[in-house]
Amino acid sequence: MNLRVTNTTRGTIIAEQCEQARSFIARGRGLMGRPDLAQDTGLLIAPCSSIHTFFMNFPIDVVFINRAGRVVGLYPAMPPGRPYAGAWGARTVIELPAGVIAATSTQMGDLIEMSDA
Repeated sequence: MNLRVTNTTRGTIIAEQCEQARSFIARGRGLMGRPDLAQDTGLLIAPCSSIHTFFMNFPIDVVFINRAGRVVGLYPAMPPGRPYAGAWGARTVIELPAGVIAATSTQMGDLIEMSDA
C-alpha cells in the first residue's frame, strides 16, 4: 500500500505515492539498482535511522523523521555512493527525488503526516 506524505507544518505534499519498505529485505534493498525515482513518489523505510547510497544511480533528498512525526534530519541531493547519512532519534526515513526538500520548503522540526494514497 502506498502512502501520501504531507508536510502539515508547511501545507505541502512531499510525495503523492510513497512506497513502503518495511521488511528486512526491502529495507536493505531500498532504491539500489533502480534507474530513477519518479516525481511525486518516494520510498518510506521503517524502522530506520541511517542509510547509504551505494549502488544507486541518482541523487536523492532524504528526510529523517522521529516517532512523533517531526523532521530530525535533512539531506538534500545526497549523491550516489555516499557511505552514510543518519539522524539522532530518527525512526523513519523518506527517500525522495532530488529537489523535493527545497520545493516543499521542508525544514527541521516540521510535522510530517502519512495517510493512505
